Amino acid sequence: MTNANINPTIELREGEAFDLDAVNRVLKENIAGLHGTPKLKQYASGASNLTYALDYPERRLVLRRPPFGTKPKSGHDMHREYKVMTALKPAYPSVPTTLYYVSQEESVLGAEFYVMERVEGHLIHENIPKEWRWGKDETRELCLNFIDKLVDLHQVDYQAIGLGDFGRPEGYVERQILGWNKRYEKAYTPDVDAFEDVREWLAANMPKESKRAAILHGDYRIDNLILDVNDPTKINAILDWEISALGDPLMDLGNTLAYWIEADDPAPMKILSRQPSAAPGMLSRQEFLNEYACKTGANVENFHFYYVYGIFRLAVILQQIYYRYYHGQTKDERFKGYAPMVNILGNTARSRIKTGTI
Repeated sequence: MTNANINPTIELREGEAFDLDAVNRVLKENIAGLHGTPKLKQYASGASNLTYALDYPERRLVLRRPPFGTKPKSGHDMHREYKVMTALKPAYPSVPTTLYYVSQEESVLGAEFYVMERVEGHLIHENIPKEWRWGKDETRELCLNFIDKLVDLHQVDYQAIGLGDFGRPEGYVERQILGWNKRYEKAYTPDVDAFEDVREWLAANMPKESKRAAILHGDYRIDNLILDVNDPTKINAILDWEISALGDPLMDLGNTLAYWIEADDPAPMKILSRQPSAAPGMLSRQEFLNEYACKTGANVENFHFYYVYGIFRLAVILQQIYYRYYHGQTKDERFKGYAPMVNILGNTARSRIKTGTI
């Protein structure tokens, strides 16, 4: 299997460097076995937290920190991400090994950060690499493994692994709907629609709380996976746990299917594709939903609400990122075109409210 799609790194983006010597001193004081001078690069992917490759001569690490500029009050919580991964590892091996966390007050970066072991493997985005020569069977196997990992996560006993205080499952749906509505208002810019009708519909149509709470990843999609070097149908690690929580697992599934762009979706939605969910062999959203329901016993009869929520929540996330670009708080040109994407997502939510479909 070629290494052409191993997670690539780039030179540091303008304004996103830090004092490597200071970090090196702190890490050597707190992580055993680090020797020599590290090399620092940045991962090209990711639009939220900043992720760096920190390479020592005999050990390869990853450092994560929040972005620069305005941040939502409850967003970009490095300790939350570090805590859930650390607790999950013994019961759910598909997370990287965490090594060290530093609070903002103690940090040499002026921001909190944490360090973890690097998991080697493939990271894929819009397309499955042609050189893999996959047919429908391999693609379907990856899809089913993807679903299985989500099912397994939702079945972890969070009390047994010490995450009973990780959040309040009761009232989770209401907090999410009202919270994301408010975040959109705070991040609003004049070049996007206010989508008041979508926000009002979500607030008026919240389902009753599920009796079953679970650990939710919050951003579960294919391009947040590290795939095995030799067999990319296998998932070695799941990344980006920054908005994980305890709550109704159908909310997590709604978030995941919001990213699941299909081959016959309208052209505007295809612009938003960040993973190869439309590849031949992948399940449709409805097939994905049916598979999840079969494996968990979940009642998905009224799943339409969760899908609309997932679509609009994604619009809010993109708008929060765009807000920083709009106000000159980041110079990352990738975010320049996010406003039209926000409008596409909001209009998709409107459409699905009318059709009642996913």
